Amino acid sequence: MADKKKKEEDAGLPFSPDLLELLAKFQEIELEDFMLEAGDLELWMESGALPAQLLPKTKAAALKAKPLALMATKFLPPIETYSGKIAEVKLGGTKGEGGTRGKSIIIGGETAPAFYTFEKPVLHPPVVTLDVFDMEVPLSKAVKMHVKDVVGDPAAWAKLAVEKFGADMVTVHLISIDPLLKDATPKAAVKTVEEITQAVDVPLVIGGCGDPVKDADVFAEITETFAGERFLISSITRDMDVERCAKFVKKNGHVALSFTPMDLNLARELNRRLYDFLGKEDIIMDLTTAALGYGLDYAFTNMERARLAGLMGDVELAHPMSSGTTNAWAAREAWLKMAPEWEPRELRGPLWEVTTALTLLLAGVDLFMMMHPAAVKTLKDVTAKLVSGKKADTSKFANWVSLKP
Repeated sequence: MADKKKKEEDAGLPFSPDLLELLAKFQEIELEDFMLEAGDLELWMESGALPAQLLPKTKAAALKAKPLALMATKFLPPIETYSGKIAEVKLGGTKGEGGTRGKSIIIGGETAPAFYTFEKPVLHPPVVTLDVFDMEVPLSKAVKMHVKDVVGDPAAWAKLAVEKFGADMVTVHLISIDPLLKDATPKAAVKTVEEITQAVDVPLVIGGCGDPVKDADVFAEITETFAGERFLISSITRDMDVERCAKFVKKNGHVALSFTPMDLNLARELNRRLYDFLGKEDIIMDLTTAALGYGLDYAFTNMERARLAGLMGDVELAHPMSSGTTNAWAAREAWLKMAPEWEPRELRGPLWEVTTALTLLLAGVDLFMMMHPAAVKTLKDVTAKLVSGKKADTSKFANWVSLKP
């Protein structure tokens, strides 16, 4: 009797061993009029692997030989389609369009992420515009050594940028209009722009000093004087009289650079305000460029998000993007004299600028504002390779681990 009682306790059920033996012959038991108190329910889970009797019975394949090579297969990148399209924007008015520029430049029009040429070909490659200042400004030694003969002469500077450095466009920074500097008049600014338009025939970007009131007054004068030239007015910001600025940009056939500080919601808001007066083909976005080591990762993410949102149907972000890549020269590592392991600053500076540019190139930037001629050439060479459609020669990189500089 003691043995039977012990078996009942081990089973956890108040059943006799004889009944348990009978029940063991069945795989499934159906109970009628059965009631169970939740407090009496116990679940027993066996730890570890499944019991051997529950494992599927498979026959192990015999290993015929030791593999000597990887299985050859072809990689086919996934092809995506996007509901949105980035707006196309034309810069520079030719003589037949009411301007005097020798050519127009079109940017934007993307229907796939940057350089996803396996999905869509690059319609309009990115372009570079070089900075020119209308007065002498402090410049890094690495930059000044290339422009020292033309500093203080914006027309000669622009000519050098186009003819020697290969600039697609020229950015004219009218910083002399700043009330805290020379407080130059709108008429003086018009004269400077006139000299530059006579020196070069590429499209121009007209930059102000950052004072929202003075910039608006100067932009109004310039857009009216040069109606039809299709300048890029850099820039229209949220703290300016947006309605006034948008109206004179539209009336005189120019393009607005919508500038916001690294916030896509602010970019959407400003673009919505501009839509009341400007078409989407009249707006380029500048989402703010943070240089290498100073927030480049955030700038890249912000621009990439904007581009992908535009491609996926967000019309308020479906605009070409501009990058003030010269912000790289605000990083002290780009120009400061440092320890020998940092290499000479004459090399470090342009590398700092071109690394910033190449990173944002992959985010989808269409227009780069730059300064150093070596950085410009490198960016243009890389861009040409990316849009050429030619396959790279990988043989010289096959043994990259053992290569020596």
